[in-house]
Amino acid sequence: MMQSAFLIATLVAAIRAGTPLLYATIGEIFTERAGVLNLGVEGMMLMGAVSAFIAGYHTHSLFIAVLVAMLVGGTMGLLHAFVSVTLRGDQVVSGLALTIFGTGLSAFLGKPYIGQKGIRFIATPIPLFSKIPWLGPIFFRHDVLVYCSFLLIPVAWYWISRTRPGLHLRSVGENPATADVMGIHVAGVRYLYTFIGGALAGLGGATISLAYTPGWIEGMTAGRGWIAIGLVIFAFWDPWKAALGAYLFGGVNSLQFGLQTKGITIPIYFLQMMPYILTIFVLLFASGSRIRRHLGAPAALGMPYVRGERGA
Repeated sequence: MMQSAFLIATLVAAIRAGTPLLYATIGEIFTERAGVLNLGVEGMMLMGAVSAFIAGYHTHSLFIAVLVAMLVGGTMGLLHAFVSVTLRGDQVVSGLALTIFGTGLSAFLGKPYIGQKGIRFIATPIPLFSKIPWLGPIFFRHDVLVYCSFLLIPVAWYWISRTRPGLHLRSVGENPATADVMGIHVAGVRYLYTFIGGALAGLGGATISLAYTPGWIEGMTAGRGWIAIGLVIFAFWDPWKAALGAYLFGGVNSLQFGLQTKGITIPIYFLQMMPYILTIFVLLFASGSRIRRHLGAPAALGMPYVRGERGA
């Protein structure tokens, strides 16, 4: 009985901790499927977290708080798209600049709100389903943002794999020149999905400051943006695998606390270095076309497109 309770508690905590990662990872999948590499996810999540907390603090509306976070993240995505698509700048440099910008600006904007108490999402058990043994406690006793993330997984998969707009998305990421010949607006598609990716990253940040650990603390994403970028590669650009990866990574911290009660400790330094290891891995990945092809990445990922020039 005690082992069952421990397992259920660990899985519940893994889902809660993995939800911010899931939003950011699926957002990055959309962006990269369009051929745009966004290393600014960490900055977008931080800005989403601080803007959601500030908006909720002043309006007392969770809906407005989430909307503001998504708009802020989406706007940063548009900025990245402008540099990457319109100006054809280096996508790695642009993304890193956004992370630095988001980290600094969120710290500046959030400084007066450190330690303040704001609104938060609370767990809302789903009637009947929450009573199902095992499945009920694990899946049906969460807050609205977790339930929305459950829906996002199949919706994102279906959109990418089974719809005409999803086909256009994949075409732009694989061969923008061919997509252009087919009448698909390559720049428009890349702008749209970079915006969507940024909005979902902002939502991931809002999930942290409004639900997972309500409040604002400087740097509270703790490298989750980098982990999300690494998870995209781990998931082979598939939303279902992204969910698995997000919950696995999300469960590491919760498992750490659970194991401590049993006298088993995972060194905190190991957890702290994970984002930096993933950063190195992503940068190596971004610079190696052979590695990208081997893992099944979109063929035109990170490559600017100019009409009249041969696609990737």
